[in-house]
Amino acid sequence: MSGIGTGVREIRIRIGGAFRVIYLASRPEGVYVLHCFQKKTQQTSQQDIELARQRFRQIGE
Repeated sequence: MSGIGTGVREIRIRIGGAFRVIYLASRPEGVYVLHCFQKKTQQTSQQDIELARQRFRQIGE
């Protein structure tokens, strides 16, 4: 998830479907969850990536 920002990571969960959690854990004040969603296609949608990128910018990285 480096395309979203430096230090951004992804957790992949497969329980009754495919779910993703995009987060940033490199800040001393805590872990920021940028976006969580259920995947319905192989590729992550541009809308989900843009939302995580926008939230990353709001943090002020």
